[in-house]
Amino acid sequence: METLQHFAPMLLHGFIGAFIVFTILWTIQVIRKDAGLVDIGWTAGVGAMAVYAAVIGEGWLPRRILLGAMGGIWSLRLVLYILKDRILSEQEDSRYQRLRAHWGDKANRWFFVFFTSQSLLVVLFALPFLSGASKTQASVSVFDILAAATWLITMFGEWQADLQLARFRNNPDNKGKVCRDGLWNLSRHPNYFFEWLHWFSYVLLAVGAPAFALSLIGPAAMYLFLMKLTGIPHVERESLAKRGDAYREYQETTSILIPWPKKKKAL
Repeated sequence: METLQHFAPMLLHGFIGAFIVFTILWTIQVIRKDAGLVDIGWTAGVGAMAVYAAVIGEGWLPRRILLGAMGGIWSLRLVLYILKDRILSEQEDSRYQRLRAHWGDKANRWFFVFFTSQSLLVVLFALPFLSGASKTQASVSVFDILAAATWLITMFGEWQADLQLARFRNNPDNKGKVCRDGLWNLSRHPNYFFEWLHWFSYVLLAVGAPAFALSLIGPAAMYLFLMKLTGIPHVERESLAKRGDAYREYQETTSILIPWPKKKKAL
């Protein structure tokens, strides 16, 4: 409780800033009719909080610089990917199309609630960064090295998964087919796997910090969102609708998240 009270002013600043940004993004989506902008706001907001934590944290400066760089670069890469893959595409993401149709004439009103509520998630995912930024050990530890290595490996893995999927989709001959290239032959969602695993780099960086327990919120919350809420359930539902039996066979033989050798198809 004392730890959260110590971080309360920083979290309040982050919430207020995120609320203002999400209100601006909501206004833009009213004009563009593309609620996918909320994904830009969340990703950029969390990255900004990583940098903010690094600037105002009381921990060892070199570690804070590493923390801010890791969170900032992660955010920038993902923002650019979302812009290219979703925002600059011709259609609004199907998740938000469903919500828009469901809410009907009240869509903009409910989207305002949806957008601004993301401010709470920005604060939630800021906690691991605040934890790492409070670690005062004034020397490089083995956990710092493991954190940097984990971050590098997961960033490369997620970039590779995104690149393999983009190449597959850009081939007209693959229309209606299931991507099984590279990492996608071992996992149905390798991009999500590396995104989830990436949050453990901040856990490693926070080992020994007074607020270490807060760092565990990152991978725990990300796993919940990916597996149960907004990530995999939506993608699986859309893939089944678009690819039918081909995707069902993919589900039967391929791990849902963790890359793993193929299973034999049930007879």
